[in-house]
Amino acid sequence: MQQYTPIPLFDVLEHLDATRTQQLPQVQSQLDSTMPVNEVITDYHFSCEFLKAYRGSAETFKSYRREIERLLQWSWFVCKKTLKNLRRGDMEIFLENCISPPKHWIGIKHVSRFIAKDGLRLANPEWRPFVVSISKKAFRDGQTPDIKSFQLSQNALQAIFAILSSFFNYLEQEEYTFGNPVSQIRQKSKFLRKHHGKRSIRRLSELQWSYVIETAEILANENPQLHERTLFIMNALFGMYLRISELAASHRWIPQMGHFHKDMDNNWWFKTVGKGNKERDISVSNAMLDALKRYRIYLGLSSLPAPGETTPLIAKTHGNKPIEGTRHIRKIVQLCFDKTMERLNADGFKEDAEMLLSATVHWLRHTGISEDVKIRPREHVRDDAGHSSSAITDQYIDIELRARHASARKKQIKPEEK
Repeated sequence: MQQYTPIPLFDVLEHLDATRTQQLPQVQSQLDSTMPVNEVITDYHFSCEFLKAYRGSAETFKSYRREIERLLQWSWFVCKKTLKNLRRGDMEIFLENCISPPKHWIGIKHVSRFIAKDGLRLANPEWRPFVVSISKKAFRDGQTPDIKSFQLSQNALQAIFAILSSFFNYLEQEEYTFGNPVSQIRQKSKFLRKHHGKRSIRRLSELQWSYVIETAEILANENPQLHERTLFIMNALFGMYLRISELAASHRWIPQMGHFHKDMDNNWWFKTVGKGNKERDISVSNAMLDALKRYRIYLGLSSLPAPGETTPLIAKTHGNKPIEGTRHIRKIVQLCFDKTMERLNADGFKEDAEMLLSATVHWLRHTGISEDVKIRPREHVRDDAGHSSSAITDQYIDIELRARHASARKKQIKPEEK
């Protein structure tokens, strides 16, 4: 059998069923003659049904699709086993494959799995299960992705364990498999490193944030048609600790102006649906309320929303339809970061500008939480952030780290002379 080049197995949610009938023949044509075709089809069926359960969250669906797709590619075409025949030892070999995949399984850029052509969804020949990436700084410095430098992060490995364990639990509940080969891996430590102590939170410094929000204000004043929206987005991400997915419209939730609401005590709240499809109310500060008023007045609306108002919270530049997906919002935030770096460099803060190169949208949420735990009860911050426990919120409290470093700062290496 010739060297197998992976093909995409699962399309986006709205085309998942349509492409199923198209992809199965493609899969069958490349199977080894010893593979039980009926079991492969059943594998595919259960995988699709499992993925459909995550239709409420586009990002979660993508994460689960990625890991299950990788597993099936390896299981069918490399290990030559169906899901019900995989054992603990097979999964250990699969994890090793993920850490160091074949070179022809690695791409140098993210591409769509399928391409629309003549009413059909055709598999993209450039798609690969793994993609090598480089930092924003490296990209700006002119570096290009190199397949030889592919490396799977610890977070990515943890995701593989969590997602596939959940998948095999589902298969076991459906009585398709018996036992969970992922949970049976005893020596997880050879794949996953344990971290001692508190994990560092990636966030902006006070100086960086002050420059970022000031830059957003400058942009809004210079070009309100384009950047009043930018300013509101930056305020919302920091001031309400929003995840980017909580600003973008999806099948699960469309953020609207009416989701800002006032209670009987005249306190304002913002309702959102976040991670795990969990709805929560976020307390709205006076400063955030002022940011909302400014944005609405620019849009020609009343200063505060009426109950049930359906105006999209973040609309496209032209028209009144909400921004769907997170890519557009990431571009808006990145432009603000880029302009901020120019100002930092011009003012002589080159190191701060350099560090801002690595910043992502999610850093704004981390920064907002980190600033608030200094002055607010952690339980209040926990509930506004949508953390499942106070232990997660505690990671943002860095008083202990500061004290620990202060006590170490004057340690001597060379003994003092007496």
